[in-house]
Amino acid sequence: MMNDVHSVPEIEEPLAEALHLLRMDGMFYCQSELTAPWGVDMPAMPDSVWFHVVATGGALLTDSAGITHHLTEGDVAVLPHGLGHQVRDAPASATPLVFDVPHDYVSQQFAIMRHGGDGDPSRILCGVTQTGSPASRLLVQQLPEVIVIDSSSSGSDWLWFPHLMTLLASETRTPRPGGETIITRLCDILIVQAIRAWIETNPTTAGWLAALRDPTIGRAIAAMHRNPAHNWTVTELASEVTMSRSGFAARFVDLVGESPKQYLTSWRMEVARNLLEDGLSILDVATRLGYGSEAAFSRAFKRTTGEPPSHARNRTERP
Repeated sequence: MMNDVHSVPEIEEPLAEALHLLRMDGMFYCQSELTAPWGVDMPAMPDSVWFHVVATGGALLTDSAGITHHLTEGDVAVLPHGLGHQVRDAPASATPLVFDVPHDYVSQQFAIMRHGGDGDPSRILCGVTQTGSPASRLLVQQLPEVIVIDSSSSGSDWLWFPHLMTLLASETRTPRPGGETIITRLCDILIVQAIRAWIETNPTTAGWLAALRDPTIGRAIAAMHRNPAHNWTVTELASEVTMSRSGFAARFVDLVGESPKQYLTSWRMEVARNLLEDGLSILDVATRLGYGSEAAFSRAFKRTTGEPPSHARNRTERP
């Protein structure tokens, strides 16, 4: 039995466990020094999360559906699905592709972008990160296209925000050893806080988030997350949460939208994709996830994801 496949600490609240696992892998961060008129087009980035933090000034963010969100100083905008969008100072401002705007690169991951005319200034920290765990990917699937948090009116939960901005500014101003790690972790905090704020103000009645919040089904899901290699049965899971087999099975399907067996397979494949992208061999992943053979695992992976496991592994080997 391989309990270390996807280590999850014993946290009493299943939703807290999911947030504990919400970790982003840093890709690129940019400190934008902008003067009106200005605008940039942010392209779609699959399996990624865009975010914008308005340090000074303001901005208009237009999402892929054409909805415009007004951002003012202290606002945080998170786009959990990495969809394309435009950010500008005014509706008429041009939005060239952000990669076509000159950047001063501090390192491969950090840059300073100075862009615009001679008008009012704005300073915005922008970034794009990749979801870094199976729980992260499942969680962001439940979120809206854009989450906007007004930190100035969000109460005591955001009292730390000015201090975080000071730290981010300090770390991006001059490259230092460990700076990229610090910025990645600070942005983790920022994104998790924004997502947590949205969850707390938007109660869900169905789906994965609702299932995690359920006092019984949430515990069953957490058990599968802690030990995906175990061949969980409906009877065993029902016993874990002190429910009848039939009552548990019906409530699980009602909340999650699939049977416990289907969910376990889906979760295993999320874990498998993560391990394959980390460079583990197909045989090693199959063994870790409790499959009797590489062939059995490969069939399950292709049936669930639509591609053979070799494709997921090869993605990490491309330059």
